[in-house]
Amino acid sequence: MTPLPEGALATLREVSTATITLQLLKRGIRNVFIAGARPLNPAGCRFVAEAYTLRFIPMREDLSRPEILANPDYPPRKAIEAIAPGQVLVIDCRGDLRAGVAGGILATRLARRGCAAVVADGPMRDVGELRHLALPIFCAGGAAPASIAVHFGADLQCAIGCGGAAVLPGDVLAGDEDGVVVIPRALAPDIARDGAEQERLERFVQEKVAGGSGIFGVYPPNEATLAEYRRWLQQKGET
Repeated sequence: MTPLPEGALATLREVSTATITLQLLKRGIRNVFIAGARPLNPAGCRFVAEAYTLRFIPMREDLSRPEILANPDYPPRKAIEAIAPGQVLVIDCRGDLRAGVAGGILATRLARRGCAAVVADGPMRDVGELRHLALPIFCAGGAAPASIAVHFGADLQCAIGCGGAAVLPGDVLAGDEDGVVVIPRALAPDIARDGAEQERLERFVQEKVAGGSGIFGVYPPNEATLAEYRRWLQQKGET
């Protein structure tokens, strides 16, 4: 896998998910929002990281037995120790809300190992505890039953679907108070560059609107507004 250019992830951390989705839309890519994955702690939820994927399939009684949890090669357990620091664990739960796919102990281990975040289109266990953990977690709320009551962990580092969005290993995910979006890896450098510029322009537009300007010709900006924006940048020494 080709490394991302130096600084791309750092730049993306300054760009909102709303801006990222617009930049992807301009490139014809629409289906990137992970539906149903909400931050357990909105005040500490922001992250940008490369994806490490885990896929669940429906349980079957001969597969999803309690003793499998002691097997270090069982994908949901192997993921906890195999994910690299700085990656986000992305879990395909098929949107099933009947069981939690991780809880306090596993999440604590992930945080300790430097995992950037956890994203799942299903619930978690121990959500009262997870809300206070120094690890961004996006999920579909809480559920008491253990994962093996509903799921079987089938695979790691494969293409998955999460919340209706395709996620490939190494894709870049960004999360904030609005939710989580997927950036195809090859597009991440361009999205970082153009997203940062959009954020800068929108700061200028926000200033104008806060000062009483109407939105027509300002949002989106016409040529006169863009010329004013360029002068604004010069005054700030940001050209």
